[in-house]
Amino acid sequence: MAVTMGGQGGASDVALPAVLGGSPAFPEGLPLTRVQVPDRAELDRRFDAILTSGQLTNGDTVRELEEAAAEFLEVPHVVAVASCTSGLMLVLQAFDVAGHRVAMPSFTFSATAHAAHWAGGLPDFAEVDRETLTLDPALLASVIDAAEGSPPTVKALMATHVYGTPCHVEELDKVAAEWGVPLLYDAAHAFGSRRAGTPIGGFGAAEVFSLSPTKVLAAAEGGLVATRDAALAEQIRLGRGYGNPGDYDCLFPGLNARMSELHAALALVSLRTLPERVAHRGALAAAFAARIEGLPGVRLPALADGDTSTWKDLTLIVDPAEFGCGITALAAALKAEGIDSRRYFHPAVHLQKAYASPPGSWRLPVTEEMAERVLTVPLWSHMEEATILRVADAVTRIQAHSARL
Repeated sequence: MAVTMGGQGGASDVALPAVLGGSPAFPEGLPLTRVQVPDRAELDRRFDAILTSGQLTNGDTVRELEEAAAEFLEVPHVVAVASCTSGLMLVLQAFDVAGHRVAMPSFTFSATAHAAHWAGGLPDFAEVDRETLTLDPALLASVIDAAEGSPPTVKALMATHVYGTPCHVEELDKVAAEWGVPLLYDAAHAFGSRRAGTPIGGFGAAEVFSLSPTKVLAAAEGGLVATRDAALAEQIRLGRGYGNPGDYDCLFPGLNARMSELHAALALVSLRTLPERVAHRGALAAAFAARIEGLPGVRLPALADGDTSTWKDLTLIVDPAEFGCGITALAAALKAEGIDSRRYFHPAVHLQKAYASPPGSWRLPVTEEMAERVLTVPLWSHMEEATILRVADAVTRIQAHSARL
């Protein structure tokens, strides 16, 4: 889905935005996210059963969630873990990336790179597609070509389904096969996304989801590792419990990455209505896009025909020259309207203090340009269409008077 750019009426035809003295769209305030709590009666019943049993971890509820998630994702194996980050760490440990490079996008949440670092790998950043904001398969060769001398080899390839937008999975599979390395997806945003009708979850060697509070499928905290590889699934199961097979003679250094029964119960109840929530978020994103169609200098990330995004985040891509002002001014104007916003993802990971040494190690002009152009606005699973249209109208008012900001 992309928003076309074109002309609009003059500023005199559009009401003043709040930052210039107009009435705010949301005087009561509109937060970026608002969690939708699932069926309380069912949740209370499950919590009561868990607390009565005294089995707070390693119980039947976690196994039930794993089975239900595997059925939903159409994969043979799902392993519940404490977080998406811990799941990524355990998968990368299984790939034996220690001392080797892990190719990945820089336009992603920092946890993607952190997981590689904690597994002993060396994050090596590559460019994204400026239309989808996901890893660009056509530019991945630069990860190999840019190296000089005899650097550590690339041992794994990681990609992120940014905001729930599916990656170019077919092309990435080809690159991974050519390089002879496993492909791992950070699918934190994408439980419920589909690539040409196929659920995200079964691509690459593994896909790892987040169940933190801002996600469409939430368990307060937690993660899920989905894979078609039985041996990999078994290693993750061992790894989430310190690498202990049950006799305290650990097979490898694992983590305390178990998911509690209470978190699993919350995810299970939430899973029942996930398709409806994903569909509603898609409808809201479509309504927003239609409302701002033709507005100069703003669009949403492109979504291929036949693909489904969770729209975990509704992120605007703004061309300051065409829109009339930059992201800082737009965010301030939205704040005056009572609309919360965030710059997801800015700064890009390769420019963050944790990874920016030595300075200039990576040349990623597309990533840096797009990181300067993105701004995420509110979208919730239970938001009404009238609310998202008020957000779109606020953006329209701001653009019409952007020359005065």
